[in-house]
Amino acid sequence: MELGFITQRLEENLPIIYVLIGWVGIFISAKALKLERFGFEIKAYSLVYKNKGVNELLIKILGRTRSAVSVFANVSVIAGFIMMGFAFWFLLNNVSNYFVAQSEFNELTVLIPGVTLTSAPAIGAFLLSIPIVLVMHEGGHGIVAALEKIKIKTGGFAIFIAMFAGFVEPDEEEFEKAKKISKLRVIGAGATSNVLFSFALGAILLTNPMFAMVVPEPIQSTFYEKAEMDGVMVLSVIDGGGAQQAGIQANDLITSINGISIHNPADFPTLNPGETATVSVLRESQPLDFELQVMPAPENAERGLIGIMRNDSQPVPIYNVIDWGLDTAIGGQFSYFLLWLWMISFFIGIINMLPLPILDGGKFIHIIIDKRISEKAVNMTMVGIYAFTFVLFGLNIALSYMKSGWFTI
Repeated sequence: MELGFITQRLEENLPIIYVLIGWVGIFISAKALKLERFGFEIKAYSLVYKNKGVNELLIKILGRTRSAVSVFANVSVIAGFIMMGFAFWFLLNNVSNYFVAQSEFNELTVLIPGVTLTSAPAIGAFLLSIPIVLVMHEGGHGIVAALEKIKIKTGGFAIFIAMFAGFVEPDEEEFEKAKKISKLRVIGAGATSNVLFSFALGAILLTNPMFAMVVPEPIQSTFYEKAEMDGVMVLSVIDGGGAQQAGIQANDLITSINGISIHNPADFPTLNPGETATVSVLRESQPLDFELQVMPAPENAERGLIGIMRNDSQPVPIYNVIDWGLDTAIGGQFSYFLLWLWMISFFIGIINMLPLPILDGGKFIHIIIDKRISEKAVNMTMVGIYAFTFVLFGLNIALSYMKSGWFTI
């Protein structure tokens, strides 16, 4: 009994263990390669890289793109207000939905590899997406700073075990002397670059059936149409569930369960927890059969599940101009990564414009009200704004916990 309990606990914490092992590997490699010689700062919990040549690089890039960057800088100020307003509207509306329309309540969680991100595909997509998003974000800050003739002292990135951060450090004296509109352009550029990138990527992904999972109405019905399915696609498998243990994988197409042909989700038979089910799938056009143990549904212990997340609609893009190869492992994984990249780009941009001390939104608001009122009044106003935003953001996460507990992705 004790050995079984220990084994279960180890399995539940495997994602955290893998993340820690990965960090130990990075730390040992950095020490062995003596990366300190190249400007890296290595600690037991972090790896930080700073480069003093970023300013010269940005000036070279600006020389060829000045007109476009100038337009982008002006758009960033307007976009900053829009993104901040959208973030507040979403959080306030979401809290309201919890009490008046809980079916429309969107659960929120902080994405932490190994804690709230527990599946290997999700952790991998997240870790691959974050560096790209950070380069876009900090590059936006940096290129507009170069336009406004604000020197960037250093630029770089940091890894804190499983979390990433990017940064550009403007010359504080030059930044303080800059015009207020110049400061707003620089601050708003980071989040704006992320959101604009997500819009461009999203436009491409509208040709991908998988993207329909996250696209809201009326966009979904405008760009996708429902199609008759000849099977049900497995989007992912539940950790520890019968499907995972049997060997069923994401992108498998379920064609029958216990001899019953499956053409769409409505064909799934009623299953009892604990029974053994035979599941037939197509994997890259090859038929495979699996025996698995049916698991109880988390919300209803009497209802049986085979342990998958499935694509219930299998929509077809109206502009079906790209063959994404979703019936292959590579095509499915690449689409899954792009989906994460789109999602993280958009939400990091939006969340960054919330007025909190460590986010761009806090600096944005401070610059707007600075010197318009006394310094004491500015500080009191910022404390009030920070407190309100923190409570609102925290309330969304707390209500999500009350609804489903600590949920994982």
